[in-house]
Amino acid sequence: MSVHSEIKKITTETLRKMKFDKEKITMLTAYDFTTAKMVDAGGTDAILVGDSAANVMAGFETTLPITLDQMIYHTQCVVRGVSRALVVADLPFGTYQSNSEKALDSAVKMMKEGGAHAVKIEGGEEIEDSIRKIVNAGIPVMGHLGLTPQSIYQFGTYKVRAKEDAEAGKLIKDAKLLEELGCFALVLEKIPADLAKKVTESISIPTIGIGAGADCDGQVLVYHDMVGMNKDFTPKFLRRYLDLYTEITGAVAQYVKDVKEVNFPNDKESY
Repeated sequence: MSVHSEIKKITTETLRKMKFDKEKITMLTAYDFTTAKMVDAGGTDAILVGDSAANVMAGFETTLPITLDQMIYHTQCVVRGVSRALVVADLPFGTYQSNSEKALDSAVKMMKEGGAHAVKIEGGEEIEDSIRKIVNAGIPVMGHLGLTPQSIYQFGTYKVRAKEDAEAGKLIKDAKLLEELGCFALVLEKIPADLAKKVTESISIPTIGIGAGADCDGQVLVYHDMVGMNKDFTPKFLRRYLDLYTEITGAVAQYVKDVKEVNFPNDKESY
């Protein structure tokens, strides 16, 4: 039995205690009311309203096109479906990198209009001023290091990050900086497992991994990937718990067949 399973509402402090108690943290994405309700009922500790909505909800190739107002809409939908999980919302590309005033305005808007419990932003020392400003305003910030999808055109690839010593050293330095700035947790994406372990042991705030090995304090996956809605996305780090693509297309095909053959609706399904 989880030591925190009876908690009615997960907070940023809950996650910190979970790290201290060595209880793994679970996080999944959600972008709409119905999904959020199911993910919350399943017992996940945190829900990320990710800018991955640009990919799985809107069909964009990268996360860059999604706007702050669109992210606020998705967050509003998710918050209405959640009773227990901590809801963290991504601030999308272009809403915090340019200057700290804009970053604060974006975060305030997400909290006030979106109803998020915290925001997540990508990067280290490059966005130090933005993080400081948001945290000082009393808004909880989750950091994100390693593969940062908003910088994909700079990286040029979705391959594993921080394999080389220089980049690994910077990542550790950035993780410690984010802790000092007051971030309550940190996502580590697609980095070597031994580096993720080193980072996790060197900071007191929780690390949540995606493609970063089992030694992080928690794990996060995109819901659509985890339940097998995305047939073509097969990264090494993904474990599929369902094959909904096959189930749903099969159900649709059966519905089409039944209607065409006048098997639906039958007498019991008619008034």
